[in-house]
Amino acid sequence: MAHSTYPHLLSPLNLGFTTLKNRVIMGSMHTMLEDIPGGIDRLAAFYAERAKGQVGLIVTGGIAPNLDGRALPMGHAMDTVEEAEKHKVVTKAVHDEGGKICMQILHVGRYGYSPNNVSASETKAPISPYPSRALTTDEVEQTIEDYVQSARMAQHADYDGVEIMGSEGYLINQFIVTKVNRREDKWGGDYEARIQFPLEIIRRTRAAVGENFIIIYRLSMIDLVKGGSTWEEVVHLAKEVEKAGATIINSGIGWHESRVPTIGTVVPKGGFAWVTKRLMGAVNIPLIATNRINMPDVAEQVLADGCADMVSMARPFLADPELVQKAIENRPEEINTCIACNQACLDHTFSMQVCSCIVNPRACHETELNYTVSDTKKKIAVIGAGPAGLEAALGSAKRGYEVHLYEASHRIGGQFNMAKEIPGKEEYGQTIRYYSTMLTKHDVNVHLNTKATIDTLNKGSFDDIILATGVTPRKVTFEGSDHEKVLTYADVLKDKKTVGKRVAIIGSGGIGFDVAEYLAHDMNHASVSLDVSDYMKEWGVDMEYNHGGSLAENGAKPLKSPREIFLLKRSKGKHGKHLGKTTGWIHRSSLAMKKVNMLAEVTYKKMDDEGLHITVGEEERILAVDNVIVCAGQVPLNDLHEALVNAGQSVHVIGGAHIAKDLDAKKAIKEAMELVIQL
Repeated sequence: MAHSTYPHLLSPLNLGFTTLKNRVIMGSMHTMLEDIPGGIDRLAAFYAERAKGQVGLIVTGGIAPNLDGRALPMGHAMDTVEEAEKHKVVTKAVHDEGGKICMQILHVGRYGYSPNNVSASETKAPISPYPSRALTTDEVEQTIEDYVQSARMAQHADYDGVEIMGSEGYLINQFIVTKVNRREDKWGGDYEARIQFPLEIIRRTRAAVGENFIIIYRLSMIDLVKGGSTWEEVVHLAKEVEKAGATIINSGIGWHESRVPTIGTVVPKGGFAWVTKRLMGAVNIPLIATNRINMPDVAEQVLADGCADMVSMARPFLADPELVQKAIENRPEEINTCIACNQACLDHTFSMQVCSCIVNPRACHETELNYTVSDTKKKIAVIGAGPAGLEAALGSAKRGYEVHLYEASHRIGGQFNMAKEIPGKEEYGQTIRYYSTMLTKHDVNVHLNTKATIDTLNKGSFDDIILATGVTPRKVTFEGSDHEKVLTYADVLKDKKTVGKRVAIIGSGGIGFDVAEYLAHDMNHASVSLDVSDYMKEWGVDMEYNHGGSLAENGAKPLKSPREIFLLKRSKGKHGKHLGKTTGWIHRSSLAMKKVNMLAEVTYKKMDDEGLHITVGEEERILAVDNVIVCAGQVPLNDLHEALVNAGQSVHVIGGAHIAKDLDAKKAIKEAMELVIQL
């Protein structure tokens, strides 16, 4: 029966020897559970929950075909029966829930974090600390055999198939392009010779595993680096991949070293589906579109527009394991949407921590963090409806408690209401929508425009009171800091106070960067994160694909900033050094394109009608600005704690009300969840 709301997304896909129940692939993500003691059982629970949520096909995080191919020296390779046996717990867990799962075979090549890096030729990747040496001709042969052996072992472990990772700038991609491959043996030279490496891997793998085994080939459809493949080469390779025996072709978008953001929240939804669409009809096997497809309606549109046969979503399944189930039941408003912030997934992976999700701390912690319905009936008060308070209220309700949520302002969402105003962060509004829906569903008593008082709370006969009152902007003290032209970030983002054409921002942390981004846009012009062609122009992508790598010949064409902006900080060094590990470069590049002036080692002297008087190093300067905006951190907003404790109440403080320093929503939501589980 066709589904009325998402007819394309929820229709089955017949692969001949097997059928996928819908058009959704859970794309590959490395969770770090693969690498830690006892992690495999947790990985099984993680995938099982997504299989239960009705995803059509799961692809695991990348697993190396041999020791040279590992991203980290501590990683594992799928190269022995013993290793394959360990994976049976994962495949069984998925199959028991009626799901299907493929193992991704990934050789990182020159992207490894190891002095033993190997590649097509002797080169060094800009994102790895170590150079790589060229594989010998014999080693290339051996590497192909290692891929085949890895696929055999995946089959032994009861995987339904493998994905051969041929994109994102990893080893196979390094063989394909002249940027890296300068070989003079049969694996180098013209394009036909350079693509024999992936084609031999597919041919020999197909011969080894037989016909009834899924082989997905992840093909780099747009390299987004100089010296990348041309469109004609991409089409040629796709046709050869089909002939070699692949079942499905998945889209790879951009090399990891590319300077075009491809998955951050700044990327428009479905922003790269146009690339896959170009290939539709050139091959007879299904194509998968990917990147920033985060909700059923976005996915349905991609399929309805004929961009692909399937869609891949990876991080959205961290945010909500039941995404497909909710689509089937037509409950999209209940989906906890991925906001593409990368803070708890990719940032964790790249700093060797177990992956999670800012809006769903249970991700990859399914065996540890669970709300169970309590035997005791409790009455809980939650003060403050920012991210920490929202999770505390919802979690308490899920445990069966009577919950009263007090919020002094007219709406829920706290700091997320300001975050969603930033161009490129519009998705943060989705989290507010999710909580709003779920609070209603779970009968939470929400009291808006209600400042909780000691009196109210003492009279309410609450068993527990959770203070999640959040933060307030930290004040600065220098002469004239009370001048009418001095504003806080809340004045600008929340209260929408008018800001002049020349602006100085004090503080270059996350909030300083956000305010600079906000002010570098003309608010009458929609953010480029909402329009694909505007976005591609801004970041220098040629949608006509006239050159290899598809970069625009004349580079990025950012919209001009309507203001002159100075971003100031007291300390030495580069601005934004504590921004997200995998997204900080995007924010720095964006402000550089908008020509924001970045000054370090600044001392603030005074503000007067002339402007902001500062010294930069030894030099005295006056910035003739219309406004100064203070983004110098936050302090806890918590005036109830002491009185409640003195009144003998059971009080818990979480989020910004607890510690404002280094505060982020990731910490706040997780703290709320951990507390409520203990209550």
